[in-house]
Amino acid sequence: MCIIKLMLVDHALKNIIGVVKIDAFIKCLDDLFTATAWQTETPKAYGPFHLIFTIVGFSLSIFLAYLFRNSNDKQNKTILLSAGIFLILTEIYKQLFYVFCINSDEYSWGIFPFHLCSVPMYLCIIVPFLKNKKMQNGIYSFMMIYNLLGGFMAFVEPSGILHSYVTLTLHASLWHMTLVFIGLYLIASNRGGRTIKDYWASTIIFLILCVIAFLINLIFWDVSNGNINMFFVGPRNSSLIVFKQISERFGWYVSTILYIPTVCFGAYLIFLFITKIVYRSRKNPN
Repeated sequence: MCIIKLMLVDHALKNIIGVVKIDAFIKCLDDLFTATAWQTETPKAYGPFHLIFTIVGFSLSIFLAYLFRNSNDKQNKTILLSAGIFLILTEIYKQLFYVFCINSDEYSWGIFPFHLCSVPMYLCIIVPFLKNKKMQNGIYSFMMIYNLLGGFMAFVEPSGILHSYVTLTLHASLWHMTLVFIGLYLIASNRGGRTIKDYWASTIIFLILCVIAFLINLIFWDVSNGNINMFFVGPRNSSLIVFKQISERFGWYVSTILYIPTVCFGAYLIFLFITKIVYRSRKNPN
């Protein structure tokens, strides 16, 4: 009986020690994120920070894309995996930052990691290992066209990347500039699409992702109290400029019906610019 009691006491002590260790770990994380919660006045669109970061970031992205233009398959895998790991680590930081510093009472469903600009975080890890060349080329084309569009538009309309917290602004700015680099790198290394079939392949991927995003919105609708809107396809009203007014006046479904073709058309313009100007100028340097 004494042995049994000792075993029970030992088990209880281990549980208590385990709880204490978990609490200490959480306290350590709380201290870490609190220490990096540097608040400041939100940078203004087209203000000094926005303009300097955009100019320097695009210049550096172009330089690196040109530098890595002759990468072989092994080097390509390293480049994309490095970009993917960087995106994943910084996304983990953002998610935990929101938990510890911004909204500790409940999860911020608006930052659920399945926006259009979140997708490269997964694709950069997956695509180097794909054996199916057709699928691989489709994903390359998608990242070259749609994610380059998303990264570019984030700096044209920067409200989504400028925050009152220094680290969140840096995270969003570096994240979207990484998308710009990936798109430019795939252009420079001739891994992105060149034909209209490549554009349609990337568009099919985009439409499939829209369907997945809509299903995610439906699945988590109740638990998020209607605060989730991946890819801005509803059923929550869009928060994007122009489409916000459309959804408020005519309904989310009208906004979505207009939004998806608009993105596809914007991606087509990017595709035309790449194929008709960039690739053509490369063929005819004089």
